Order: sequence, then structure tokens, then C-alpha cells
Amino acid sequence: MSLKQPVLSLGKAENIIVSLILLLLITIPFLEVIVRKFFRTGIPGASEYIQHLVLWITLLGSAVTSREDKHLALSAGINLIKEPCKSWFRTFNAFISSSITMALVWSSLSFILIGFDSAKRIGGVFPIRLVTAIIPLGFFLMSLRFFLHAPRYKLQKTIAGLGFLAGILFGLGPIGNILYSVLLEPPLFLDSLFDFYYNMMAALGFPIIFLLIAGIITGTSIFVILGGVAYMLFARMGSPLEIIPNEGYSMVISPTIPAIPLFTVAGFILSESNAGKRLVRFFQSFLGWLPGGLVIMAVIVSAFFTTFTGASGVTILALGALLAYVLVESGKYSEDFSTGLLTASGSIGLLFPPSLPIIIYGVVAQINIKHMLIGGIVPGLVMVLALSLMGVITAIRNKVVSKPFNFKEGASALKSSMWELFIPVLILIGYFGGITTLVETGAVAAVYAFIVEVFIHRDIKIKDLGGIFLKCAPIVGGVLIILAVARGLSYYIIDTEVPLMLTAWVGENITSKYLFLILLNLALLVTGCLMDIYSAIMVVAPLIIPLGQLFSIHPVHLGIIFLANLELGYLTPPVGLNLFLASYRFEKPLTRIYRNVIPLFLILLVTVLLITYVPWLSTGLLDIFKLK
Repeated sequence: MSLKQPVLSLGKAENIIVSLILLLLITIPFLEVIVRKFFRTGIPGASEYIQHLVLWITLLGSAVTSREDKHLALSAGINLIKEPCKSWFRTFNAFISSSITMALVWSSLSFILIGFDSAKRIGGVFPIRLVTAIIPLGFFLMSLRFFLHAPRYKLQKTIAGLGFLAGILFGLGPIGNILYSVLLEPPLFLDSLFDFYYNMMAALGFPIIFLLIAGIITGTSIFVILGGVAYMLFARMGSPLEIIPNEGYSMVISPTIPAIPLFTVAGFILSESNAGKRLVRFFQSFLGWLPGGLVIMAVIVSAFFTTFTGASGVTILALGALLAYVLVESGKYSEDFSTGLLTASGSIGLLFPPSLPIIIYGVVAQINIKHMLIGGIVPGLVMVLALSLMGVITAIRNKVVSKPFNFKEGASALKSSMWELFIPVLILIGYFGGITTLVETGAVAAVYAFIVEVFIHRDIKIKDLGGIFLKCAPIVGGVLIILAVARGLSYYIIDTEVPLMLTAWVGENITSKYLFLILLNLALLVTGCLMDIYSAIMVVAPLIIPLGQLFSIHPVHLGIIFLANLELGYLTPPVGLNLFLASYRFEKPLTRIYRNVIPLFLILLVTVLLITYVPWLSTGLLDIFKLK
């Protein structure tokens, strides 16, 4: 039997399991709300079940992401590279990726055997070791997929296959720990094996880190780079490598992390329906009569979808063509202005509730997430207003003719889109009203979106739900696996007291709060050029949080400064994910996209500076509502 049939069968099994996990992840917290409301109690073990379902969707979702070759990479422009260089880049990526993920197989297997009591059960039912076995299994599937995605030429396939052997070599330390834990009489050679291993890793650590950093250029997945750097740093110090899966596990089962896949599912249900068309029609009807009204409409609709999916790419890919058509054909805006605007608007919703980056930042910084979400509202509005003002000025300058308001059309558009327009209200009432937790709010939003799009508008059939889950899985798995492995690197940074040393140096050399803020803006803009927003939250945020305390910057204000700066990272090369997606979606050369987006980038840069130096924008609502 050929390899193709087992691979297809494995893929189908993965698809079914991933769909079931997401379905359970929605159902359990939703039922928890109902049970608590009517029976004044809860579902026994619900929180543990939900948290470990997130663990499964992280690893299996990431395995699906590897299968689909959709992991987020720092160099999204690898597809622009010509053969044969592109083929060798892919070979290098396959080798380094399969080796690091295979090493993580052994460290996570060792973590499960050492870190958990075999008698412990999740919810009193499922053995903890059986549930967490998905960690090494998931990394093994990823390692296999990286190998399978290598070019098919014999030499290049062989080089990629050597990644498995390199991964076993890198995993000799954890393998030794596994033998110690499972054998009654461990062999005598294990002590010599450990000596050989740590001496080898002390010598190889930095060269491999250099190769991983080189992977930024070749398009190596972000999670491989972060996880690999953490692995090598711990290995060369002789530290337990089980720390990495342990920290990743702790991150993924955090109480608020389940909100990420739940809101993402809600966003994908909306994006797969005709909700975008209805919202465009609504805002076009009510704003189209204003100078620049269609631009305002495009910005608001983009913000709406980005807020829920947490991925600006979804907004550009799902709505880019529709919004571009409305702006160019109906509004008579130039093609260059329209593509630049939509590229810049792709990430404009990341400061509005229920922003996924804000949730993650709140978890990392240990700040009240509700306060963070409230703190992002006014700065988010400032960004929306800035881009909208650009549209108004452009419309007036180019004498774009606005259509008069049509009451009948407006009423019809409101009637057709009112169900989608109620979603933000539902979130505000549920979460900010204290009726539901953040996770429960995400579940309610997903169920509500499902009911609206399946039963009310009938844009989606029930049988289509599995396909939507599968489109959602690479986003969920791709983001969560970055958070998981980056937590290990964050642990290393904190354990080696880098934040303390940085704080001490800044305290000795910088006395002005405003000078610090200027340097912070510059540092974060550079960070946005080199890292995606999720990696930066995990790796960089622990460094700046103590500095914010040093200069008495409100923690919510610091968080919004951080995220607002990194929003610009979507528009800056080399990472500039929006730039590459826009080039793909609008079929324009990257250089033209760069040129089109520069004026919008400068406008957003001004708003970021305004957010930085006017703290009230981030903390004003907290003061009004007397939230500390």
C-alpha cells in the first residue's frame, strides 16, 4: 500500500477530531451559562474539560496547520523567490523544523512522565497522562508534515529526513530522563550519555541558534524559531528541557485562553456567510451620503471582522475584493488609494473588544482583561477616526460625489443586518455587564453567530460547519502554538534576570519619562518589523512591563501603547503580513502596495504617538467607571 492512503486517512481523522473539539469547546461553556442560570449550579469539571480541549486544539490545530503549510512565518515573501533558491530554502526549513519539533516530542514525553502523577484525572474521569499525550503526538505529526513538505528531489528529501535524526540527537537528554522514569534499573551508561549530551549542546547551542535566526530569511515558521531558540538556550545551560512543554502547557490551559478559539470561530462563521455584504450595505446606506462615507464604511467593516477573528489576514482575504469594488466602482476612489486603505484597515480592529491580542497581553502581564478591553476602546476609535478623516479629505480633494440618503434603502439595510449589528451589544451586555465570563461570552457569541447565519439568514448549512471549523483551525492552532513555545523563551528571559538587568540599566541612564516613551516607541516599531504581534507579546512584553513600573506608567496604558505600536508591524517589512496578503489578494506587486500604504501608515503612526503621550485615551474610561 502506498504512503498516500494512510496520509489521507490520517488527515480525515484529524479533520473529524478537530471539528468535534471545537464543537465541544463551544457547547460546554454555553451549557454552563444555561445550567448556572436555571439551576444555580455548574457542570462538574467543566473548566478542566474546556482548558484541556484548548490543549488538544492547540496541538491538533497546529498539526493541521503544518499539513496545510500555513504556519505563520517571519518572511512571508519566500513565494516571491525564484527556483532553485526557493527549493533549497524549503529544504532548509524542512530540516530545521522537523529537527526542532522532533526534539520537542522527546522533551514533552519526558514532561508528561515526570510532571504528572499517573493517578491524576481530568474532571475526575480522564487520566491526565492520556489527555496530555496529545503534546508529543502533535509535535510528531508536525515533524512528519515538515518532512513531507520538503521538495521531492532525492537529495533534498534526504536532507530533510536527516531532521528526524537531528531531532533524536537533540532529544538525548529528555530520552535519558524517560529511561530513568520507566525502567526499574536504568542502565549505567545513562550518566555518560548525559555528560556527552550537555557537552555537545554547549558546543552546538549557539551555531544552531544562528541557523534558526537565519530561518527568518528563509521562511521558517515562527513557532519553530522561538521554540528552537528556547530549546537550545536551555540545553546549552544544562537546564531541564521539560521546562518548555511545561510552560507551554501552563500557558494553554490558562483560564481565559479558551476565549481565543471561541471568538475566532464566531468571526469565521460571520466571514463565511454574507454578513460582510449586509454590513457593507448597512454602513454604505447610513454613511454613504457623507463626504468620504464609503471610506468610513470600509474602515468600520474591516474593524468589525478583525476584532472577532484576531487575524487581519482574514479581513483582507474575505472582504478585500468586495470593499475594493465598492470603493473603486461605486465611490470612484482610485485603485491605489483603495488598496492602501484596505491594507491599513486590516489590523485596525485589534484594540476593540473582544480583541485576541488584548486578551493574550492581559494573561501575560497579569492585568485585569476587562480593564484592558475597556482601555482599548478610545485608542481604537482614534485610529478609526484617523483613517476615516483621510477618506474624507481624499473625497473632498478629488470631488467624489456622495449619494443622498435613501430612507427606504436604509431601513431595508438595517433590517437585514440588525442581527449581526447586535453581536457587539451582546458582548458588552454579557461580559461587561458581569452576566458571563470572557470564555462564556465567546461561546455565546459563537452560538449566536451560528443561529443567525444558519437558521435566520440561512447563508450557511449545518453540513458546512465542519468546513468552517477546518478553516478556523490553522488560525487557532497557528497562534496558540506560538504562544505555547514562546512561553518557554519568556521563562528563560525572566529566569536569567534579563528584565531586572534592563530595568537597572534604564534606571541608571534614562531619567525622563518622555525620553523613555520615545525610545519605547522606536523599540516597539523595530519589534513590529521583526516579530508578529503574538510572539512579541510573549517575548518582549515581560521586558517592558518592569520598565513601565519604573516610570509609573499605568499598566493598561503601557499595554495599549505596546499593542498600538505592534499594529503598525502588519504594515512594515519584512514581516508586514498585511502587505503580502494585500499583494496576493489584489494581485499587485509588493512595491506598489508599499507605495500605496505609506500615507496611511504615517497617519496611523501619528495616532500611535498620540496614544503614547496622552494617557487619558487609554485610562479615561477606567477613571469614568472608577475602575482601578
